[in-house]
Amino acid sequence: MATAALPDPPKLIDSHLHVWASPQQAAEKYPYFPGQEPTLPGHVEFLLECMGEAGMDGALIVQPINHKFDHSYVTSVLKQYPSKFFGCCLANPAEDGTGIKQLEDLVSKDGYRAVRFNPYLWPSGQLMTNEVGKAMFAKAGELGVPVGFMCMKGLDLHLSEIEELCTEFPSTVVLLDHLGFCKPPKNHEEELVFSKLLNLSRFPQVYVKFSALFRVSRCPYPYEDLRDVFLKVVSSYGANRIMWGSDFPYVVPECGYKEAREAVCRLIQQVQLSSSESEWIMGRTVYQILHSPCSSSS
Repeated sequence: MATAALPDPPKLIDSHLHVWASPQQAAEKYPYFPGQEPTLPGHVEFLLECMGEAGMDGALIVQPINHKFDHSYVTSVLKQYPSKFFGCCLANPAEDGTGIKQLEDLVSKDGYRAVRFNPYLWPSGQLMTNEVGKAMFAKAGELGVPVGFMCMKGLDLHLSEIEELCTEFPSTVVLLDHLGFCKPPKNHEEELVFSKLLNLSRFPQVYVKFSALFRVSRCPYPYEDLRDVFLKVVSSYGANRIMWGSDFPYVVPECGYKEAREAVCRLIQQVQLSSSESEWIMGRTVYQILHSPCSSSS
């Protein structure tokens, strides 16, 4: 097998969640970005409690907007729990290009293993394919870290940018957060966008996060309407290019962390995936991507 050289990964890794400082920690050491104060608890102690209840072994922590480009809290968590967490930093698309050096430092000095592109942080009127965006995307490829795309306002708005970046920089791995925010299609227009999500599988560097099910389902827990969507995504990409993620702590008031894991396990059973396919989706895919030769040895 291609992965035989890798050590056995933890069985269950959450590919998408956030942590941020508690109000006390924010007041003392890790301030929130003005106007982005969280309304939910998201400190790491709460996360560890939830992960323990759900039997999760590890997770990829995505830098939250609550601290914006100040990565100090997430960095402290990564340093405290190096065998449990990977870090995904937030790309700073500042026009002066300072975000490129910041990305390099977060990866090489602080050990981040992925970077998130949020298109809504780009300067007004600018696309992720502008000079700075391309430079950061290329740098991510050089550093061996995948780029996650958050298409919260719709995959169709950013599809051409993603395709252009994938075409120009085929060595940069791509993660589509939350199924590209594609809900189960209800009309022809939505069918078209969903088919474009499936068609992105033609780029071998593209992976899909089957994450934040509460954001993409039209139904209450346990999100049964995602069964057909899930099956089609698995058929297009293969289980080894799909990874489950909770979107903690936002998932907690929606259905609960442990319940979120149970929802995806139920879907895996319903579409009759093999134990090997389940293993890829529940941890092996994200582990293999993040455990690249560029990662520092512990």
